[in-house]
Amino acid sequence: MIDKSQASLAEALSQIQDGSTIMIGGFGTAGQPAELIDGLIELGIKDLVIVNNNAGNGDYGLAKLLKTGAVRKIICSFPRQSDSWVFDELYHAGKIELELVPQGNLACRIQAAGMGLGAVFTPTGFGTLLAEDKETRHIEGKDYVLEYPIKADFALIKAYKGDRWGNLVFNKSARNFGPIMAMAADVTIAQVSEVVELGQLDPEHIITPGIFVQHVVAVEATSPVAAQ
Repeated sequence: MIDKSQASLAEALSQIQDGSTIMIGGFGTAGQPAELIDGLIELGIKDLVIVNNNAGNGDYGLAKLLKTGAVRKIICSFPRQSDSWVFDELYHAGKIELELVPQGNLACRIQAAGMGLGAVFTPTGFGTLLAEDKETRHIEGKDYVLEYPIKADFALIKAYKGDRWGNLVFNKSARNFGPIMAMAADVTIAQVSEVVELGQLDPEHIITPGIFVQHVVAVEATSPVAAQ
């Protein structure tokens, strides 16, 4: 019997080791798997490479992980905003490496990994510092930059509900990067508000099929922000 549900966060996260590359879903705090991040912090692992849309908000979730010093490098689109003081302090102190990727390119490169593509040509970034030392090509009157897929050892994502096969449905915009990150990682761990019985999820509403998910754990939101 296929049963991907886990009894605890610690059990779901137990495979993650030092030096892992981890994709973390969320657009800011919307859809951010805060409880999985807290569980990751409790593991005490180090030297992580994190892929996320931004670099944390306030002292919550991803920012809380950065503050522990566990992250060696972050790949993201929006490292700086009004409440990114944790990242700012680490970056200016030379304690974290940044790879800046335009948001469309970030999504495209993650999708490329999930689809098994070798690389993609994109116009975004052409003629800027972001294209420095990268292959470029002129195609049908337009200039493009060659970008390589972004893969990960693990993806930590948040969904609304899941079943024991790993099928997931999402809550509106909290869906954001979750589905494509699930496709681009070797192991996807999804936190959900509820693990339901098989057949209770409307097949037409399932966004991420269980083939892309290895572990599902039901958690109770610890804050109003986490409930998004």
